[in-house]
Amino acid sequence: MHTARRTEQFTESVIREMTRVADECGAINLAQGFPDFPAPDVIKEAAIRAIRDDVNQYAVTWGAPRLRRAVAASYDRWYGMSVDPEREVTVTCGATEAMASVLLALVDPGDEVIILEPFYENYGPDAVLCGAKPVFVRVEPGAGIDLDRLAAGFSRATRAIVLNTPNNPTGHVLTRRELETIAELCRRHDAWAVTDEIYEHILYDGIHTPMATIPGMRDRTVTVSGASKTFSVTGWRVGTIVAPEAATGAIRKVHDFLTVGAPAPLQEAVAAALETLGNAYYRDLSAAYRARRDLLVAALRAAGFRCEAPAGAYYVLADFSGLSDEDDRTFSLRLAREAGVAPVPGSSFYAQPSDGRRQVRFAFCKSDPLLTEAGRRLTSLTA
Repeated sequence: MHTARRTEQFTESVIREMTRVADECGAINLAQGFPDFPAPDVIKEAAIRAIRDDVNQYAVTWGAPRLRRAVAASYDRWYGMSVDPEREVTVTCGATEAMASVLLALVDPGDEVIILEPFYENYGPDAVLCGAKPVFVRVEPGAGIDLDRLAAGFSRATRAIVLNTPNNPTGHVLTRRELETIAELCRRHDAWAVTDEIYEHILYDGIHTPMATIPGMRDRTVTVSGASKTFSVTGWRVGTIVAPEAATGAIRKVHDFLTVGAPAPLQEAVAAALETLGNAYYRDLSAAYRARRDLLVAALRAAGFRCEAPAGAYYVLADFSGLSDEDDRTFSLRLAREAGVAPVPGSSFYAQPSDGRRQVRFAFCKSDPLLTEAGRRLTSLTA
């Protein structure tokens, strides 16, 4: 199948479209998940220093040695994982490129890739670009995974399952029981677990457990993460992949031909942050986001939305059916233009758009004053 035909079922990024709408009408952008507050001084100063030291040329294609060592040390410190920085760590241009590189390396045309929905909008197209069939397994927002439904989604053709924990857009954090059941299914069907753990340090309830630490999963799990969310540098595009050596070679080849390598001075800066920032930074990060979460959830409920407080990540998926009979796109555009607050239409997170027609997603990676003003605007519109 030609690539153009493979992608016909997908539209352009709805998230970035809503950012353009917010810019055009001067709305508060709670659509795209980028912070409006500064990155830590240590990472900014390290980037400046690297540029002044003329770290301007290509780094090693699969990542600067210092950063790969820092990533490996971090996994040991946080999760007790032994990671070889030379053979198991690859640095990419953000987690988005990381996910594409992984699937293109491991998935063949005709394979099936299981994707839990609602899902971050890139996962479906990533599978389609591989010539694979995405198999969507519904997870009701606010509920855990229906493990029987998940088991029914596996087949002889299943090559991989894509997991995102903490989850965007629901905020669900996979439990130990869920992870162990998924692990058993992967072993039974000889499938890869490809885990997007970019929000691993933005956690409020539960414990973040990497799938790779589940017994029997180290050699069949590929872990994707990066600096964007943890250090509030979404525009730097520094992602990471931790994979067993048997998979890393193929992943690195795809990565090389996709992007060659991530920005060299910014890799040095991320390494400095991983080496320097201690546990207090990560505790404070979660505490600050918890306060923002509580502020926005309270405002949304006061305005008439139905929503659950997420256990992790920095999004709220809200049901607006008590406020309007409009579809999600019409409602989102009206919120942006009339209330001055831009969300993301919920349909962008589902394979069947009708499943998200009564939902919108709000990002709360914003300063408290901005979130307070957004809440005031929403309440004034729905009063």
